[in-house]
Amino acid sequence: MRIAFFTETFLPKVDGIVTRLTKTVEHLVAAGDAVMIFCPEGAPETYLGAQVVGVPAMPLPLYPELKLALPRPSVAEALDTFAPDLVHVVNPAVLGLGGIWLAKTKGIPLVASYHTHLPKYLEHYGMGMLEPLLWELLKAAHNQAQLNLCTSTAMVEELREHGIQHTALWQRGVDTELFRPELRSEAMRQRLFGRHGASDSLLLYIGRLSAEKQIDRIRPVLEALPGSRLALVGDGPYRAQLEKIFEGTATTFMGYLAGTDLASAYASADAFLFPSSTETLGLVLLEAMAAGCPVVAANRGGIPDIVSDGLNGCLYEPDESGSLTAATQRLLGDPSRRQQLRLDARQEAERWGWAGATAQLRRYYDQVLTPPLQLVA
Repeated sequence: MRIAFFTETFLPKVDGIVTRLTKTVEHLVAAGDAVMIFCPEGAPETYLGAQVVGVPAMPLPLYPELKLALPRPSVAEALDTFAPDLVHVVNPAVLGLGGIWLAKTKGIPLVASYHTHLPKYLEHYGMGMLEPLLWELLKAAHNQAQLNLCTSTAMVEELREHGIQHTALWQRGVDTELFRPELRSEAMRQRLFGRHGASDSLLLYIGRLSAEKQIDRIRPVLEALPGSRLALVGDGPYRAQLEKIFEGTATTFMGYLAGTDLASAYASADAFLFPSSTETLGLVLLEAMAAGCPVVAANRGGIPDIVSDGLNGCLYEPDESGSLTAATQRLLGDPSRRQQLRLDARQEAERWGWAGATAQLRRYYDQVLTPPLQLVA
């Protein structure tokens, strides 16, 4: 197959969408497919055998890490030269809308995928009143596609409820060779403790430092667990505010980690806290579980697809005051139970390799290319 991706975010940015896309491209190319990626400028010209077309972009005012790339004639020319069998638009916004228009006008089969729950983000940026309008825009864009893929059953249902058609589940994936319990390290624990000294309770958050991640909810947990330490790995537009929120607490801002350092950070913590209630999936949860780090996460969105409360992690109720603290205390209060959760979390993660997720995606592509479409995973 010849597949053209249009994505609003790609390397060098680091997030769950980029991880899924890079792993997907890696396995597609290995399967013999030809891949071209249209993305905001700044990425390498090739990636693991895929051609990359960088499109001039400008930073998003509310979120400078994200760049808006405006389609231009050179995009259409590159697409014509590549002559794809199928276009896959990832999180259509600006560049993705150009991809949709090009696919429709040129008669190329179109797949779209939904990864970021933008309507729920709006309330965290003081624009909650725009949520109905955004759903209408998303519906208009996604309903151009023959198939709309979501990364959790909750998102499949929510998109259907808002009138988005032809939805199906794209299964989760995680790199179980990189993220593994054996990378637990006393040296990494000391890095995560920072200047605050060692403790028996090392809490960890990894991901974007942005308002919608609700990281400020972790501060009451620290206050309820005297002697505990928190490490925040990642960066983003909310970092300065978070540094003020966590001032006076035993919190270390680590910035970005990657590769083995990132995997070791997961494996070396005592609990991974993920307070966000806006997740379509929560890839970092799978990475933590693969590394054998017990997780506490919100009982919302796509997270219950990954975390089974009391079996491979703990869920908390975002609308209940003190629920995150209680769930963390429950996890940390029983060392033998925590060890069992480590083992069960790893076992769950081992079920979800990227090879299987990409094989499922190729089956979806085949179905789109050989109508009538039968949504069978």
